[in-house]
Amino acid sequence: MISVATTEVEDVAVDDEWNLSDSAEYLMHTIHAYPAKFPAFIASKAFDYAQQEGVDVEKVADVFCGCGTVALEAKLHGKDFWGCDINPVATLIAKTKSESYKTETLDRYCRRIRVSFERVEVPQNAYTVSNERLQYWFTENSYTALYRLKQSIEQEVPRGKYRDAFLCLFSSILKASSRWLTKSIKPQIDPNKREIDVVKTFYIQFQKFIHAIDQVQDHEIAKSEIEIATENFLEPHKLRKVDLIISSPPYVTSYEYADLHQLSTLWLDYADDYRDLRKGSIGSVYNSTGFSLDLDSLNAVGREVVQNLLNNKKATAQVRSVGRYYLDMQRAIHQCSSMLNNAGMAFFVVGDTEYMGVKVKNSVHLIQCLTNEGFTDIKAAKRRISNKLLTPYRDSIGRFSSDKSQRTVYHEEYVISGRMWRQ
Repeated sequence: MISVATTEVEDVAVDDEWNLSDSAEYLMHTIHAYPAKFPAFIASKAFDYAQQEGVDVEKVADVFCGCGTVALEAKLHGKDFWGCDINPVATLIAKTKSESYKTETLDRYCRRIRVSFERVEVPQNAYTVSNERLQYWFTENSYTALYRLKQSIEQEVPRGKYRDAFLCLFSSILKASSRWLTKSIKPQIDPNKREIDVVKTFYIQFQKFIHAIDQVQDHEIAKSEIEIATENFLEPHKLRKVDLIISSPPYVTSYEYADLHQLSTLWLDYADDYRDLRKGSIGSVYNSTGFSLDLDSLNAVGREVVQNLLNNKKATAQVRSVGRYYLDMQRAIHQCSSMLNNAGMAFFVVGDTEYMGVKVKNSVHLIQCLTNEGFTDIKAAKRRISNKLLTPYRDSIGRFSSDKSQRTVYHEEYVISGRMWRQ
């Protein structure tokens, strides 16, 4: 990694160290699909990098923990972990991946679920009175099978980590069981999609989970404490003290996570209307509702980007969302600075994007945030984006597109680190 004190971040060359993994990813990382999940080897290499830089790492945090990539890697490295995410679907996955289980207990519950599934009675009008969005996404046959499966899980598995694990597996098959277009970057129907065998798909996923547990148990080096909270990191709460923060903030004007996770949100009763979970999500265009754009509240980089956008168009929700994103990130880095122990390190993975022909400099803004909060020894490396459900294509006004003839925006992203020394 290169110091940005004397080098502009745009001039940093691609570093193969952050492009390639030395080993295959653990199966546990793949038990549930998640958009824009960064490769697990980055978290693993961040531990090595911090150690090389002289950081004594005992406690780790991920303040935008998503599906728990850093949580699982912390467990595998024998480090205590704290993480949070505003999205309850994300934290369900993260908790499931980083918990410890007895496979014989899982097998016993699975057998009970099999028996219960055959006995569950489905009300005659269950489908017609169900949530409108579920009727939109699921055929009656698929809905009925999923209804019986969820009822069986809740009847046979007591509340706690084992029920959460089965519900996570249930969640992991929802898109495959629905009419959702496979691997689509946005919610859309596939009119030609065939129904799958819901029960068979669930048990295949269960066996994969068992194999993943065995693999993790074979490679754990020490027991660690893992805590994951469903909360907005920006809201006031007691901050944990940690030695290392590893996180990948959401991209601005990119994914609407609430929309992409709407099937799980509705099936798991996290909300009656999945759109309720858009509120507070960093980077969401819907998070700018009622937000008054104040350029003076932004640092120099944020002001420049937003002003360039304003020169192109009025302060629409999209432009306000960029301003809100930058303000939120400034608050997040302030929170991070308060969390770190003396000589601790923050490590972020972030990419730049483009909107309305204006380069949205997330990396430079983040470096400015770190500098303003008193971080020193700020370094950066550039990597090629890989192994992400993250399309690099944007249409003429900056929206995501799967059309390869459109402009390419995402090619690379940055890994950025900074130290926090206290008097």
